[in-house]
Amino acid sequence: MAMFLRRNWRKKNGERYEYWTLVESVRTFRGPRQRVVATLGKLPGLDAEARVGWEHIGGILDGKIRQRDFFEPAEPEPPEWARVDLKRLRVERLRSFGDVSLGLALWRRLGLDRFFDGAMEAGREEIAWATMACILTLARFCAPSSELQIAEFWYGKTALEDLLGVASEKVYDQRLYRALDALLP
Repeated sequence: MAMFLRRNWRKKNGERYEYWTLVESVRTFRGPRQRVVATLGKLPGLDAEARVGWEHIGGILDGKIRQRDFFEPAEPEPPEWARVDLKRLRVERLRSFGDVSLGLALWRRLGLDRFFDGAMEAGREEIAWATMACILTLARFCAPSSELQIAEFWYGKTALEDLLGVASEKVYDQRLYRALDALLP
């Protein structure tokens, strides 16, 4: 892919107008084609309207600025802010979210939730064995440790309680050990 500037001109009412376009060469199944990326306006002149786009040519060539950015107002919007009394500020229920959220998304994307729902027979358990298998797998993925460590420290500090809907007091070491036993066959 190559980009270049093309000089264009047009006659209107007997007067000739010149402008520039930023053009990109693209290979297609029908051969090379050219696509206009941005219309830059006239050569830099004295008025601001004639210079539209020329200030941003470097960003355009790097692909950081799109055509519509030229015509939007250049004035930044005033930031929204509020006063906060830091002495009265406190954090509650601080949870680890990123790694468990990614792991859970991967679990579901791979279809492991459906697989374990079908592979593990439901019994009288309060929490499905497939959900417990998910918790055990995510714990191994995010913070490899023992079942006791998972139950007493790790699970309560993650967002899995909100993501899976299983309260932290329902995840204890004996339930995790029984989930391993149910998972083994």
